[in-house]
Amino acid sequence: MIRIKTVHSEDSLFGKSKWWGCPDLPDDLEYPEVPVNEDGELYYDPLTFICQIRCEDLEGYDTEGLLPKSGMLYFFAALDYFLGNIEHAVSPQMGEWSPSLFRVLYTKECDNLHSHSVLYDDGTPAYPSAEKIVFGSGNEETRLLGAPYFDEVREEMGGMISLLQIDENDSWNLRFFDSGMLNFLIYPKDLAKLRFDRVKCYLHSF
Repeated sequence: MIRIKTVHSEDSLFGKSKWWGCPDLPDDLEYPEVPVNEDGELYYDPLTFICQIRCEDLEGYDTEGLLPKSGMLYFFAALDYFLGNIEHAVSPQMGEWSPSLFRVLYTKECDNLHSHSVLYDDGTPAYPSAEKIVFGSGNEETRLLGAPYFDEVREEMGGMISLLQIDENDSWNLRFFDSGMLNFLIYPKDLAKLRFDRVKCYLHSF
């Protein structure tokens, strides 16, 4: 398991491992959106960018060699509701989420990246400020790899490991109902083949 801690940084985090902010994507990856049907009208709402993981930063921590040795992993999900926007049209519930509500992307190259910002109508950023990720060893609730924290998730999603597990965090104003966690899950055989299109997302709370 790889512990994830975040710290505020005045340095540029472009192309680096970071939490929140805006993703730095190559041209062949589009910013994922979720279709929303509100009052009979269909529109597309950007998923919340959670983090990007520069895989070379994990050297020495991924002791089983499960993750790619190079490239960048990106995690997105419909988190606006859980970040305090309780009137948001998309409010995912407990259990396994629809594939339209999350996305995991991967690029083998970290060159020629471009930042993709999501802005409100008044031009202000529609995302929390970026924080630097500090990796380490240990069984933290917010982490890469390992089994899901909750027994219920392990039983329901048998055989899958937690690619990314996210715990509630007051400093982010992130709450998953009552002491919940969000898991991005994958079978080890799919991870070995870099089949991030087969990731599943599961929310559980006490």
